[in-house]
Amino acid sequence: MVAHDEEQDWIARSRKGDHEAFEALVRRYQRMIHALAFRMTGSSSDAEDVAQETFIAAFHELDGFKGDARFSSWLYRIATNRCLNWIKRIERRAHAYESWVNENKDASIGNDDEVIAHAVQGALMKLDPQQRSALVLTAYENLSHAEAAMILGCAETTVSWRVFTARRKLKRWLTPLVKGGRVD
Repeated sequence: MVAHDEEQDWIARSRKGDHEAFEALVRRYQRMIHALAFRMTGSSSDAEDVAQETFIAAFHELDGFKGDARFSSWLYRIATNRCLNWIKRIERRAHAYESWVNENKDASIGNDDEVIAHAVQGALMKLDPQQRSALVLTAYENLSHAEAAMILGCAETTVSWRVFTARRKLKRWLTPLVKGGRVD
């Protein structure tokens, strides 16, 4: 793990235009941001685009990082906002994906793990973006509700409610998979 002092040095040097120092920050957080973006967009290529947008925005907004929170939390907030904006712009893609899932739900797409993965990703994509972001940050990225609230710019109780609602919806949507052994 990178020492806090080394990371602070990278941030300070990046603020002065040192691209190599910023590259070190990108390397440190690239997987984390890509994983968040993938879970929010449902597409590896879209996740790459969102991650790239996140780091470009972070570089341009680096002076806005005050150090009140961890650098990773600040990046999560930028990435989450980029993801939410991306989702708004490509909402028709989510509708097309949902239509495809409905049309092909009886088709054999592979082994049970693939069926489950497709069903879970399809269900995630059906969630309201605010609920999806709260769930992804807490369940997939293992952040606390307090950390997710800071990233999303809302109250911790709001995050808790969004996660509760999202899980309830996912349970309702995915129960047929568990009970029937396949998506109905």
